[in-house]
Amino acid sequence: MKLAISTDNNMVAQHFGRCMQYTIVEIENSEIKEKKILDNPGHAPGAIPKFLREHGCDLIIAGGMGRRAQDFFVQFEMDWIIGVQGKVDDVIEAYLNDTLEAGESSCEHGEGKGDGTHGHGNCGH
Repeated sequence: MKLAISTDNNMVAQHFGRCMQYTIVEIENSEIKEKKILDNPGHAPGAIPKFLREHGCDLIIAGGMGRRAQDFFVQFEMDWIIGVQGKVDDVIEAYLNDTLEAGESSCEHGEGKGDGTHGHGNCGH
């Protein structure tokens, strides 16, 4: 399993596509096998889901994400968890301990907010 966390200054970024970087974490047997930081390649429709999938990611964790982005992640057979806040290392630990809590999508420039679960965080952009 490889996950990507939208990252700004070691915190989960509020918008997955406009973050500065992605923290990529490879997990094997509930342990971190590798952790690295990748710069955001640029916010363009479909570019980031493709970029993250090319790096082997299965899951994206972010503060918020729009419906259009979710559709792209579906096309690349990736899952997402949104409405997440906090320090990246704390989020990784919570994920490993199966205690990561999703919340409302922090993406606020569209039709509304979701409940933070897969397929429900829709800000409509």
